[in-house]
Amino acid sequence: MPLTNNVIIKLNEITTMVEDKSKLSESEIEEIKSIFKELVESGERYDVDEIEFWFENEGSWKTRAPRIRIANLSSYIQDKHQQTAHLRVISDDDCSCGH
Repeated sequence: MPLTNNVIIKLNEITTMVEDKSKLSESEIEEIKSIFKELVESGERYDVDEIEFWFENEGSWKTRAPRIRIANLSSYIQDKHQQTAHLRVISDDDCSCGH
C-alpha cells in the first residue's frame, strides 16, 4: 500500500521536527506518537515497511536506529488503534443494555 499524501506530509513534519537525526529525544518520541495517532484517528492507514523505506530514502536520516524506532512507533500506534476500534465495535454489538 503506497503512502498517501497526508502520511507523507506528516513524515516530512517529523523530519523537520527532529533536530538530531542520529537519536530521538523523549519529547520527539512523544510528538511522533501524537502525529501517528492523529493520522490513524483520521482514518489514514499505512504500511509500516513503507514508512521505514521512506525515512531510509529521505536523505537526512543517516543512522538506522532512529528510522527503525519511528517505524516501530508507527506500527505500535496503528495496531493499538485497530485493537481499540475492534473492541468498541464488539462492545456496541454485544450490548445487553436493552437498546
